[in-house]
Amino acid sequence: MKRKITILNAEVTENELILEADSDIDLSGLNDAGQMLVDSDNLSFVYLAEEEEEYIYISVPEAVWPDIQKARQLKLQAIAVNNKGKLMLTRFMEELEYLIENIKGNSNYGEEMVAKVEGVF
Repeated sequence: MKRKITILNAEVTENELILEADSDIDLSGLNDAGQMLVDSDNLSFVYLAEEEEEYIYISVPEAVWPDIQKARQLKLQAIAVNNKGKLMLTRFMEELEYLIENIKGNSNYGEEMVAKVEGVF
Protein backbone atom coordinates (compact mmCIF):
# COMPACT_ATOMS: atom_id res chain seq x y z
CA MET A 1 0.00 0.00 0.00
CA LYS A 2 1.25 3.46 -0.87
CA ARG A 3 1.87 5.81 2.02
CA LYS A 4 -0.13 9.01 1.93
CA ILE A 5 0.31 12.42 3.48
CA THR A 6 -2.71 14.72 3.54
CA ILE A 7 -2.42 18.49 3.49
CA LEU A 8 -4.71 19.88 6.19
CA ASN A 9 -4.07 23.58 5.81
CA ALA A 10 -2.43 26.00 3.41
CA GLU A 11 -0.98 29.36 4.32
CA VAL A 12 0.19 32.04 1.92
CA THR A 13 3.09 34.10 3.23
CA GLU A 14 5.07 36.85 1.50
CA ASN A 15 7.53 34.37 0.06
CA GLU A 16 5.94 30.92 -0.11
CA LEU A 17 2.94 28.66 0.09
CA ILE A 18 3.15 26.58 3.26
CA LEU A 19 1.24 23.30 3.05
CA GLU A 20 0.73 21.85 6.54
CA ALA A 21 0.77 18.04 6.50
CA ASP A 22 -0.89 15.57 8.87
CA SER A 23 1.78 12.91 8.75
CA ASP A 24 4.46 11.81 11.17
CA ILE A 25 6.68 10.92 8.19
CA ASP A 26 9.89 12.97 8.31
CA LEU A 27 9.37 15.21 5.28
CA SER A 28 13.02 16.27 5.28
CA GLY A 29 13.91 12.62 4.60
CA LEU A 30 11.91 12.55 1.36
CA ASN A 31 12.96 13.49 -2.14
CA ASP A 32 10.84 15.68 -4.37
CA ALA A 33 9.68 13.59 -7.36
CA GLY A 34 8.47 16.68 -9.21
CA GLN A 35 5.24 15.14 -10.49
CA MET A 36 1.57 15.69 -9.72
CA LEU A 37 -1.42 13.45 -10.39
CA VAL A 38 -5.16 13.93 -10.12
CA ASP A 39 -7.40 11.96 -7.75
CA SER A 40 -10.83 12.73 -9.16
CA ASP A 41 -12.60 10.36 -6.77
CA ASN A 42 -11.36 12.28 -3.73
CA LEU A 43 -11.30 15.73 -5.40
CA SER A 44 -7.61 16.27 -4.83
CA PHE A 45 -4.30 16.76 -6.50
CA VAL A 46 -1.54 14.35 -5.50
CA TYR A 47 2.07 15.52 -5.50
CA LEU A 48 4.68 12.77 -5.52
CA ALA A 49 7.62 12.46 -3.18
CA GLU A 50 10.06 9.57 -2.99
CA GLU A 51 11.62 7.62 -0.17
CA GLU A 52 14.18 5.15 -1.45
CA GLU A 53 12.28 3.03 -4.02
CA GLU A 54 8.79 4.04 -2.86
CA TYR A 55 6.48 6.89 -3.83
CA ILE A 56 4.81 8.86 -1.06
CA TYR A 57 1.56 10.56 -2.08
CA ILE A 58 0.99 14.10 -0.83
CA SER A 59 -2.75 14.65 -1.18
CA VAL A 60 -3.88 18.23 -1.68
CA PRO A 61 -7.66 18.26 -1.13
CA GLU A 62 -10.18 20.75 -2.43
CA ALA A 63 -10.48 22.48 0.96
CA VAL A 64 -7.06 24.14 0.51
CA TRP A 65 -7.41 25.05 -3.17
CA PRO A 66 -8.47 28.69 -2.59
CA ASP A 67 -5.18 29.41 -0.78
CA ILE A 68 -3.27 27.56 -3.49
CA GLN A 69 -4.97 29.71 -6.11
CA LYS A 70 -3.88 32.83 -4.22
CA ALA A 71 -0.28 31.53 -4.13
CA ARG A 72 -0.52 30.57 -7.80
CA GLN A 73 -1.44 34.13 -8.74
CA LEU A 74 1.53 35.40 -6.72
CA LYS A 75 3.84 32.78 -8.31
CA LEU A 76 5.01 31.49 -4.93
CA GLN A 77 7.08 28.38 -4.24
CA ALA A 78 5.31 25.57 -2.31
CA ILE A 79 6.71 23.80 0.73
CA ALA A 80 5.18 20.92 2.70
CA VAL A 81 5.77 21.04 6.47
CA ASN A 82 4.94 19.00 9.54
CA ASN A 83 6.35 18.58 13.04
CA LYS A 84 9.16 16.35 11.68
CA GLY A 85 10.50 18.49 8.85
CA LYS A 86 9.84 20.15 5.53
CA LEU A 87 10.08 19.39 1.82
CA MET A 88 10.34 21.91 -1.00
CA LEU A 89 7.88 21.00 -3.76
CA THR A 90 9.93 22.43 -6.58
CA ARG A 91 7.56 21.73 -9.47
CA PHE A 92 4.27 22.13 -7.57
CA MET A 93 3.01 25.23 -9.39
CA GLU A 94 4.27 24.12 -12.79
CA GLU A 95 2.60 20.71 -12.46
CA LEU A 96 -0.58 22.28 -11.08
CA GLU A 97 -0.76 24.72 -13.99
CA TYR A 98 -0.46 21.88 -16.49
CA LEU A 99 -3.18 19.82 -14.79
CA ILE A 100 -5.58 22.75 -14.43
CA GLU A 101 -5.37 23.44 -18.15
CA ASN A 102 -5.97 19.77 -18.93
CA ILE A 103 -8.91 19.42 -16.53
CA LYS A 104 -10.90 22.47 -17.65
CA GLY A 105 -13.72 21.26 -19.85
CA ASN A 106 -12.38 17.69 -19.91
CA SER A 107 -15.05 15.22 -18.79
CA ASN A 108 -12.45 12.45 -18.52
CA TYR A 109 -11.71 13.78 -15.02
CA GLY A 110 -15.36 13.51 -13.97
CA GLU A 111 -17.96 16.26 -13.91
CA GLU A 112 -17.50 17.06 -10.24
CA MET A 113 -13.72 17.43 -10.49
CA VAL A 114 -14.02 19.63 -13.58
CA ALA A 115 -16.64 21.83 -11.87
CA LYS A 116 -14.56 22.20 -8.69
CA VAL A 117 -11.34 23.03 -10.60
CA GLU A 118 -13.12 25.52 -12.86
CA GLY A 119 -14.77 27.08 -9.80
CA VAL A 120 -11.52 27.71 -7.92
CA PHE A 121 -8.87 28.08 -10.61
